[in-house]
Amino acid sequence: MAQPLRIAIIGQSNFAADVLELILEKKYNVVGVFTIPDKGSREDILATTAARHNIPVFKFASWRKKGVALPDVLEQYKSVKATLNVLPFCSQFIPMEVIDGADLGSICYHPSILPRHRGASAIQWTLIEGDEDAGFTIFWADDGLDTGPILLQKQAPVEPTDTLDTIYKRFLYPEGVKSMGVAVDLVAAGTAPKITQTEIGATYDPAMFKEENQFVDLHQPARNIFNFVRGLDSQPGALAVVLNSNGSEEKVRLFGAHIYSAGPVKQLGSLQLKGLKTLAYIHQDGLLIQGTDGNFVNVRRIKKGSKMINAADWFKQSDQPQITEFSEDELLKKEILRGVWNSILKAPIEAETDFFAAGAGSMDVVRLVEECKDAFDVPLENEHVFMAPVFEEFFVEIVKNLRQGSSASGVEVPFEGFVMRANKREIPVPTQLFINGEFIDAEGKKTLDIINPTNEELICKVACASRSDVDKAVQAAHNAFYGSWKQVSARQRGQLMLKLADLMEQYKEDLATIESVDSGA
Repeated sequence: MAQPLRIAIIGQSNFAADVLELILEKKYNVVGVFTIPDKGSREDILATTAARHNIPVFKFASWRKKGVALPDVLEQYKSVKATLNVLPFCSQFIPMEVIDGADLGSICYHPSILPRHRGASAIQWTLIEGDEDAGFTIFWADDGLDTGPILLQKQAPVEPTDTLDTIYKRFLYPEGVKSMGVAVDLVAAGTAPKITQTEIGATYDPAMFKEENQFVDLHQPARNIFNFVRGLDSQPGALAVVLNSNGSEEKVRLFGAHIYSAGPVKQLGSLQLKGLKTLAYIHQDGLLIQGTDGNFVNVRRIKKGSKMINAADWFKQSDQPQITEFSEDELLKKEILRGVWNSILKAPIEAETDFFAAGAGSMDVVRLVEECKDAFDVPLENEHVFMAPVFEEFFVEIVKNLRQGSSASGVEVPFEGFVMRANKREIPVPTQLFINGEFIDAEGKKTLDIINPTNEELICKVACASRSDVDKAVQAAHNAFYGSWKQVSARQRGQLMLKLADLMEQYKEDLATIESVDSGA
């Protein structure tokens, strides 16, 4: 009969905290949690979670010095008498005296399909290299870098729109937590495999926390540029260098990339990027960068210094009116928001408090967005935090969303058309194409005659869409679906559908008249 496990958790972050919670739910005995020291007054969530369950917590800045295990640290580890070490997410170098110190050894989570992408930046390189599948490995730690025997692996396809953030939240995080629980079950049952890693296909990738590795090579095909940018989105962001007209250089970070296929754009200006043989063009939807294969990558957001902007706003001055007056209800919401920030950052929140400078990480962004959605019912995404990381700026963004959501003013969209006179009604009817929120003429102003079949008279001429027009419409729909529509909560989507139903009811006679004539024509 297998001996009862005495588990030591070694690591940090929300991921490790969720693994701890799952292991406790499974009624295993966790005898100690080893994590990093507090950052200022902010304790790592793994330590907080362990303390809540009355589990001994040990906080070490380092486990070793000059490659040798620190004796006092080693003694504290040995004091818990662990039989299994579980390393869900660990950024520290753990000495072999600890790795082999538990009778059953140590199991680690690594976010790649080993032996491919060994190293500290596995998720980034999965995307940068354009891998078709992403995955993770739970393996038995040894004295190599991610070289130990494999316990289990899982994988999932990389989606065309995936970024570092999305693949982590969608698959690597939730399935990784579950699989760590499965791995512990297998160890407890004495059935955990140890499959020797092959060196065939093994890769060791550079660490992306080093700035020199974060610069995107612009002299390559568009797909490669796109993969690099999304591999570093949303932290830390791919670096590029703008060559200004005065001869100076400006480092910027690129976010929100996609392969562009919507056709010609109206240019708002151009930028010279270091390493790019052609100019990059600012347009209403971002920054277009041409790869060596002639295809384009569109970048939606640019970070200049500490300020994130929409790429389309590169040449705009900050002359938009700022919200400076708030209602009593909005000021009450500000205090609720302050409480949300405080619960995450564990520090006093002032107007100038920067979310990231205060120590927040990517999972804190996820938590902030979800808690704000629950508290204020506003359509937020992670990018809103990066665009407005300072508390006062973020509060203003919340207010803007609230005011837009409560606005009852209609939006008038200008169009060209004709007035249909039928059934004692006069109904304005557009005859243009509706693409990307506006009515436009077809390419080359091409039209199609609409004939009344009862008397063969011309009713009107309508725009006749070309293949290019259809491509633009499909691209606009794609951008809307993965952009603004994605940001809308399920509740707000329901409200929009109810408004649409009300409008159709209000104008049902007009719609029926148009339909009766249109179906015959």
